[in-house]
Amino acid sequence: MSQNNRLGIMLMTLATVIFAVQDGISRHLASEYNVFLVVMLRYWFLVLFVFALAARKSGGIRRVAQSQRVYIQAFRGFLLAAEICVLVVSFTLLGLVETHAVFVAYPLLIAALSGPILSESVGWRRWAAIAVGFCGVLVILQPGAGVFQPAVLVAVIGALMFAVYGLLTRYVSRYDTADTSFFYLGVMGAICITPIGLWNWELMSLPDYGWMATLAVIGALAHWCLIKCYEAAEASAVQPFAYLQLPWVSLIGFFVFHEEIRANVAIGAAIVVGAGLFTLWRERVKS
Repeated sequence: MSQNNRLGIMLMTLATVIFAVQDGISRHLASEYNVFLVVMLRYWFLVLFVFALAARKSGGIRRVAQSQRVYIQAFRGFLLAAEICVLVVSFTLLGLVETHAVFVAYPLLIAALSGPILSESVGWRRWAAIAVGFCGVLVILQPGAGVFQPAVLVAVIGALMFAVYGLLTRYVSRYDTADTSFFYLGVMGAICITPIGLWNWELMSLPDYGWMATLAVIGALAHWCLIKCYEAAEASAVQPFAYLQLPWVSLIGFFVFHEEIRANVAIGAAIVVGAGLFTLWRERVKS
């Protein structure tokens, strides 16, 4: 299959914009309603989107649902749904800016855990970059400054959960197609979150139903952009552009929610992003 890196970069950039808007809407809704309800409604639309994509593939839903690692795929779906809940809670506790400043450390966590979990080789250069990146996280957290917020740990847990999800995704890609992984992501996430969401059901205002519908649609659109992005281009070429979500979400946090961008958060995030980009570059060199 021919590669079109320029198209892939454009799609990744578009996806980061959509994900940033999605996070802004999630922050608004979760501050007014139960987090599990918001995530459940989002997953209901996603699972319809997943079934529609699977039905169009050769062999249909039955073929796409066939997996050589069913239990791991199911756990991936559960883990991502749980991670989304944790991250949305963090939006309400910390805001968009500080949550994402911590969350951008997840590629470093993936690199650090890829050795013990996937038995992948991690050289000393990447270990050095991981150490520098974690120093950037400490700059953000300011653990010795007397102003440390325990709520920051929610964002740290979210980043760790997403890193494990990323490693499991890398593992199942050795056995299953991307279509199968995406199918289980949507279906298992919806199955896991629905009972909790229904238990916490509450009525929304009419404008917020509109925001909820927008969230559901653009969430599916963002995933579609990512699918097409990785179909069009090499992952190593487009992955660095995923960091663009941080400035987009910071703009939304600053202008829409009037969040403060503290100097230590900006400096720490820059260190983490720089370290993450270096690890991505080293992975590309090694491959």
